[in-house]
This record gives sequence, structure tokens and C-alpha cells, in this order.
Amino acid sequence: MRAGPAAPRRAVAAAAAAALLAACGGGAEVPPRLLEGSRPVSFRTDDGVRLAGRLFGEGRTGVVLAHMLPADQSSWFPFARELAQRGYLVLTFDFRGYCPGGDAGCSEGEREIAEIWRDVEAAVAFLRARGASRVALVGASMGGTASLVAASHLGEAVAAVVALSAPVEIEGLAAERDVLAGVVAPTLLVAGERDGTAAEAAEALGAGVAGPARVEILPGGEHGTELLRGELAGRVRALLLEHLERYAAP
Repeated sequence: MRAGPAAPRRAVAAAAAAALLAACGGGAEVPPRLLEGSRPVSFRTDDGVRLAGRLFGEGRTGVVLAHMLPADQSSWFPFARELAQRGYLVLTFDFRGYCPGGDAGCSEGEREIAEIWRDVEAAVAFLRARGASRVALVGASMGGTASLVAASHLGEAVAAVVALSAPVEIEGLAAERDVLAGVVAPTLLVAGERDGTAAEAAEALGAGVAGPARVEILPGGEHGTELLRGELAGRVRALLLEHLERYAAP
């Protein structure tokens, strides 16, 4: 049976709605157990964008967890809770323009990936205002690249950096040679060998940072925070914890 004229319009409308739902995360509920001991917070960037975040734990050593594309801060909640239990003060947040809603929060602004390093720097400032004397940066994919750029600007104010599947460049956000030369914090770069160009990017980033660098290329094709949920999750988790405990122990 042939579709009438209204069918294509309904299909287009349904596709648009689905795209919007995916872009905004759909406001999916977060399992309550992942939020235990945490509280919603907000803070502003130096260019005036209000970001939504969630604070886990207490302590003098802070960890900023920066999400990947197209995820949001909730992708880090399980690891944030684990770090909090180990004595870290942990901040997850939604990058500018990311508004999943509900417990996952809603940040203001437009999605400008080239500017998200400002969001990481604002997150560091927020943790310092909450009493953190040292701060480590952990980012997935674009969050990893943003963490490297922020670390370059902040210099010795960053205790350690971890980047999972970070690209050298994504939509105007670039961790090129001149940027990496300013990264003095000990840096761990992790990528899957079958995750597109992620392994190649990790090698390039590791070779460019000024501080001590460790590059771990693992079998498999998981990307970003998916590395913490796949078959190698235990190994990836151990690498992250070891790096943080060595350079930014609470």
C-alpha cells in the first residue's frame, strides 16, 4: 500500500523528535544507587556560561571527569562514586549546550566544542573553591582533549591528566604541539587498537606532552567511557586508579 502525503511528514517529524531526544539525552532517570552521597551543583565559566554538575565525596584532592560526545555527565557517575569512596572530591558536569535533564543536569549555552576547555578550567576553579588543594583531570574522547588543553593553560596547578580515546583535534578543539608543550602534569593516555584513529592519536599526544607520559594501547574497539564497561574494564579501571594514586593520592 502506498503511503499518503501525510506519511512522509510524520516520518520526518518522528525523525526530528528522535534526533532531539538523542541530543538532549531524553532526561533518562539515573539509578538512585549511582547518586548516593552526591549532590547537584552549578558553576559559571569565564565567558559566563552556567554549567550543571554533580559533586561526589569529600576531600582535599579533586578530580574533574569530562564526558565524551555524544554522552553527558551521567556516563561518569559509576566511576565518580568509586573515586569518592576512595577519598577524592569528584566533579562531573555537562559541557556547554548539553542538557540531558533530570538527575543528569542541564547546562546552558550552545554546543561549541572548540570552547569546552573553558568548561574544564571552570570545573577546576570550582573544586579549588570547595577546598581542593590538588586537582586531576580525567576526560573521555573530546573531554580528554579538552582536559589536555586546560592542563596546558593551568600548568603546575594540575596534578595529573588521564585521557581515554582523546583525538588530537575535534571540531576546532585541538591539542597540537604548541598546546602539548604546556602540559607538564604526568599524563596517561589510553585507547583501543581497533577504535579508529584513537591509538594513533594517543601515541601522538603522548609524544608531545612536556611532562611524563604513559601510553596504553589495548586490544578492542571500545571508545571513551565505554572502555570502563567493556571486556577490559577491569584493566582500564586499574590503570586510571594507579595513575591517580601515584600522582594525586587523596
